[in-house]
Amino acid sequence: MAEKRKGDLCDREVYVISVAAEITGMHAQTLRTYDRMGLVSPERTSGGGRRYSRENIRQLMEIQRLSHDEGVNLAGIKAIIDLQQRVAALERENDGLRQQAGRRSGEIVHVPRSTAVVLWEQRRRRRGNDRDGRGDAGTADA
Repeated sequence: MAEKRKGDLCDREVYVISVAAEITGMHAQTLRTYDRMGLVSPERTSGGGRRYSRENIRQLMEIQRLSHDEGVNLAGIKAIIDLQQRVAALERENDGLRQQAGRRSGEIVHVPRSTAVVLWEQRRRRRGNDRDGRGDAGTADA
């Protein structure tokens, strides 16, 4: 039976293992195995009972689809899930970096290449003159 549980922001429906098994058409033992393997991670009650969210049910149905329709074994499914999670994490990181870059774009000052090269050349010449003891007085262009 579905239970209403108070979350941080709203009520969420969660299902006991027998209802989750019935919804997905799997045995409760299969759900326990998938939990142990890390294919799905239902919430736990203080007594250790599993509570499956709608997202967990969606994950279970995707596991079933990959297994039955695509012929992927459980190790392959685990690899797919791990890669999907990694991609999602990288997408979140990428979004954060894009936002950071957007905020910093106002800090970037464009320096024309010709100006940058001339400044570097002048500094290089000054350093070279300082090393041989002539300083700025030893060159006409400094």
